[in-house]
Amino acid sequence: MVREYQLEVGTVQVFDNYMVASFDEGATITLERTYQIIGISEIHFRDKDFGYISLRKNSYAIDPTVYNYLRGLDNLKAFAIVSKKEIDMHNFNIEKMFYKKPMEFFIEYDNALAWVQKRLGLKKGRNSA
Repeated sequence: MVREYQLEVGTVQVFDNYMVASFDEGATITLERTYQIIGISEIHFRDKDFGYISLRKNSYAIDPTVYNYLRGLDNLKAFAIVSKKEIDMHNFNIEKMFYKKPMEFFIEYDNALAWVQKRLGLKKGRNSA
């Protein structure tokens, strides 16, 4: 891990070519909070492609308009959601309609990471967690 950020609503861990976000139970991910995450991505991935993994251990709300802004990040090449909850699978289908770029849902973190690294054109195991 390169760096960990403690935000008001959760944690963002930054690795060499991807970031992992885990938000607190009951949090609301607003546009303002999304700007914080985009800011972190600009610090670490300004000139290189990266992936984003959302660990959905807790239940929280996301303002779907944030995907309009995330879609504008040209170097964000892979967006993975990891959860075992059925409601998150349902929400994923809605989120995917807003995002309109490569986005996948996984039950296992390792599968999400492998997919992100594949989308980034990396060999499996390199820069892994």
